[in-house]
Amino acid sequence: MKLPSWLTAVPPDPRAYGHLIQLCADSGNLAAGRQLHARLVSLSVKPSNFLGSKLISLYSRAARLDDARRVFDAIPRPSIFAWNAILIALSLHSPDPSAAVRLFAASAISPDEITLSALLKSLAASGPGLSALVAGELHAVAIQRGLAIDQFVSNGLITAYANAGDTGSARSVFEEMPRRDVVSWNSLISSYARAGWYRECLDLFQQMMRVHAAGGVGPNSVTVSSVLHACAQLKAVDFGIRVHRLAAENGLDMDVAVWNSMVGFYAKCGRLQHARELFEGMPKKDAVSYSAMITGYMNHGHVEKGMELFRRADVHGISIWNAVTAGLVQNGRQSDVLGLLHEMIDSGMLPNSATLSIIIPSVPLFSTLLGVKQAHGYAIRNNYDQSINVVSALIDAYSKAGFFYGALKVFELTGDRSKIVWSSIISAVAAHGEASEALHLFSEMISAGVRPDTVAFTAVLTACAHAGKVADARKIFDSMQVVFGITPVMEQYACMVSALSRAGMLKDALELVNSMPFEPNAKVLGPLLNGAAEFGDVELGRFVFDRLFMIEPKNTGNYIVMANLYSNAGKWEEAEIIRSMMWGVGLEKIPGCSWN
Repeated sequence: MKLPSWLTAVPPDPRAYGHLIQLCADSGNLAAGRQLHARLVSLSVKPSNFLGSKLISLYSRAARLDDARRVFDAIPRPSIFAWNAILIALSLHSPDPSAAVRLFAASAISPDEITLSALLKSLAASGPGLSALVAGELHAVAIQRGLAIDQFVSNGLITAYANAGDTGSARSVFEEMPRRDVVSWNSLISSYARAGWYRECLDLFQQMMRVHAAGGVGPNSVTVSSVLHACAQLKAVDFGIRVHRLAAENGLDMDVAVWNSMVGFYAKCGRLQHARELFEGMPKKDAVSYSAMITGYMNHGHVEKGMELFRRADVHGISIWNAVTAGLVQNGRQSDVLGLLHEMIDSGMLPNSATLSIIIPSVPLFSTLLGVKQAHGYAIRNNYDQSINVVSALIDAYSKAGFFYGALKVFELTGDRSKIVWSSIISAVAAHGEASEALHLFSEMISAGVRPDTVAFTAVLTACAHAGKVADARKIFDSMQVVFGITPVMEQYACMVSALSRAGMLKDALELVNSMPFEPNAKVLGPLLNGAAEFGDVELGRFVFDRLFMIEPKNTGNYIVMANLYSNAGKWEEAEIIRSMMWGVGLEKIPGCSWN
């Protein structure tokens, strides 16, 4: 067969080669594309930007990242087209999410909208740490070059900010977009759902529906999945039913993800019979389908129904095993978990990061230092030691096993220190009474750009209370609302009252209790009663005791503290009355004992 003239021409025709390589890339014919590349190499042709871009695209679509990178490195002076091709390849296929960003940072190119879109896509696969560092810088570049209004760039920024946990900036980008497509809406709606901003998720969906009613873009299956997840978390049954009806009436693509969302929604909300009917009617089930239904049964105490469905599952997946394991733990059946774990391993299914995060805090075997070290070793061998949930579980387990150095070492070796990881180490430090270290870590957390949550605030305030650091506690408590916009909840008020009461600042503690926007509970009033007893304030003690009596009349500790307060003040009759009250409600002090 006579070869076409352009294939045998010397020098070769680059446009003809480029056109054919593009056809190979589009059709997925890697072998033919490699033959063309080999021909160019045999003719000693150095790839131009045009040919190089086509070859990079060919190898990228075949997930041959090393080949794509070799082509790029052989281009003498890569143009923006070649740069975009390799950045897209890295964003799609590199196991290192930071690879595209690092390559771009080392370049001197002027990015266009395709460059920024590729970089932002790579952030979508990265952890929150990288997104937090880079999203703002890429946003600034987009504004500087007039690319912030580009729809693809804006959608990428929304996703990157959401991945960094900066939902406020994601919303700002969304609001500034001159035109939004369904990806724009879905990016923000799903980010709200992932961040736990469920009410905002539903509000935004309603805004989208108003736009749709006026002739604008409408929801698709991705929208429905995110909104149903938010409905499930809020137990917003009526709202979820309307979303389900909308999906059915508008003929949205009912793929397996939407079916799973519907089953998960009804199961989470306790509509188990309806969830099971949907489950049985699914045209195709996957592991997530079984996990959603099993989790629904377990969440509502129907352990045997969950186990029965697990035993007859006709698909296999680690998520099903994890759903059963979590359900057993949730229902107090920890003794069954170890046997299930052995059964899972015997079936050829090995624990993953989610499995570890479930079993490490709950299975008695892992409450010992040896057990924690074994779990940690498994995590390291299987590359799960950087999983946020596993790191958090290990920090907590090492701390509870008394090996504080182990908890600190896990934290120090963690590359992506998310809010959960910071909160875990601060809680561990606080539990070991290291108030100064807890304050130092809390300060480092803020300096690292990580916004503390209520767990972190409670941990550091607890440490301050136990160490008598009242001034530090006040400063942190006041910063919650003023600096971080977080309204203190009962736990933080309890910590602050404890700090003031331990320091003898009973008047300040009482004023804080009276200023609370909700009625104090026993966690708040208990420390105040103890403070009154410690510093001999009989009048305050009786006032607090009477309030505690209304809240928890069967707590013997309150009677004992109040009786001792009266006794220490020489009020023997009042002390006896308190003891009589305790006996009158059928309570008695548990006597002490000695092993000597």
